[in-house]
Amino acid sequence: MPMTQPGAEAIAADHAANTAAAKAAAGAAKAENAAAGVIHSRLANGLEIVVIPDRRAPVVTHMIWYRNGSADDPVGKSGIAHFLEHLMFKGTHAHPQGEFSNLVSELGGQENAFTSYDYTAYFQRIGKEHLGTLMEFEADRMINLVLSDEVVGPEREVVLEERRMRTENDPSAQLDEAVQAALFPHHPYGTPIIGWGHEIETLGREDALHYYRRFYTPENAVLIVAGDIDFETARDLAEKSYGRIPARDDAPSRRRPREPEPRAHRLVTLADEKVEQPTQERVFLVPSYTTAAPGEAETLEVLAHVLGGGPSSVLYDQLVVEQKVAVNAGAYYMGSALDDTRFWVYATPAPGVSLERLDDAIGAALDKFAASEIAEADLKRAKNRLVAEAVYAQDSQVSLARWYGESLATGLSVEDVAAWPERIDAVTAADLTAAARKWLQKRRAVTGFLQPEGEDQAGLAA
Repeated sequence: MPMTQPGAEAIAADHAANTAAAKAAAGAAKAENAAAGVIHSRLANGLEIVVIPDRRAPVVTHMIWYRNGSADDPVGKSGIAHFLEHLMFKGTHAHPQGEFSNLVSELGGQENAFTSYDYTAYFQRIGKEHLGTLMEFEADRMINLVLSDEVVGPEREVVLEERRMRTENDPSAQLDEAVQAALFPHHPYGTPIIGWGHEIETLGREDALHYYRRFYTPENAVLIVAGDIDFETARDLAEKSYGRIPARDDAPSRRRPREPEPRAHRLVTLADEKVEQPTQERVFLVPSYTTAAPGEAETLEVLAHVLGGGPSSVLYDQLVVEQKVAVNAGAYYMGSALDDTRFWVYATPAPGVSLERLDDAIGAALDKFAASEIAEADLKRAKNRLVAEAVYAQDSQVSLARWYGESLATGLSVEDVAAWPERIDAVTAADLTAAARKWLQKRRAVTGFLQPEGEDQAGLAA
């Protein structure tokens, strides 16, 4: 049951799925993309449904997305979204703990769940003949979750141990946590998805139930079904299960404080005896697909790919190949977010190269890029690669379902996903340099240095 809180390099693995998001207003009640056959609809109780036909195998991926994540945790109760994700597997009156998971396993399926800043999702992949059964079980735990102190207490210890293993014993995770907190001192994105340890310790049964009753409602959920099924069959099955759950009220309003415009660069360093390889990351505050002006998010997406999308990228070529000050370098734009988001630039220094020297080289490379203009042929090649990566990601049924779920959960629409390649293609060389000058200013960034214990530390500077 993983969280989807990325670090500097791990985030690149999710690139193809995340690039699917796009900027625009909420979708209509029903819309069809003729090319892909994707249909978007809504039940009377407010539950949204997206059906994505995929006839290559007689299997389906069933996902239920809730529009709540760690950024919706109440003040002082960080980690409750992720904690409730764990507790959702503890059973109902009709289906005691373990029955749902055991059934999925017996039927040859797979299941999992994940929590991010803006959403929580549960999914199963199974033979298409069992879809109705999965919907019945998932609909049951949407409304009938049973929790007791005897269940909640031990599971809280599981989450605390997860935090110890993932963060407190991992210097790179500690650095990422500190960098996020420095980048978002006002907005809840600065709080880790798993929560702060001292606040997790206070979470109890009533906290979980209050959060559950607020967010786990049909009008706050999106059902994604991808696979060997038609829309009418999927909708009929959904009506028989999810459709029986009455709407509780209007969907919860998600009001978060806006992060003020950054005015000073911040430097965060962490030294630990467990660190064997120093690393550097520079994270900029930038708009997301949901908050950006038209075309701006797509430009940042292309910019990240051009700057750090592999061995042919600008940063890799300049830092690794030409200057030999790094052994790897990359960039990543986390465009899928409800509020303003992050743009990463990261690198690993070559032997004998200090983090300060590497950081200076990165800054110079960014300045050089912002002062010039990429050749049209190089831009076209980069855009083609970027779109191709997204297309190849659709070979995975789970990735395809996640593509749509993530978009709808962060305020976008089915039409946005369909139009994304065209909007990427519309990005110009002038757009890239303008975006680099506007958004990749050092004052907008937090730089993180991770180094072995005993090396000179740059400290914390503003």
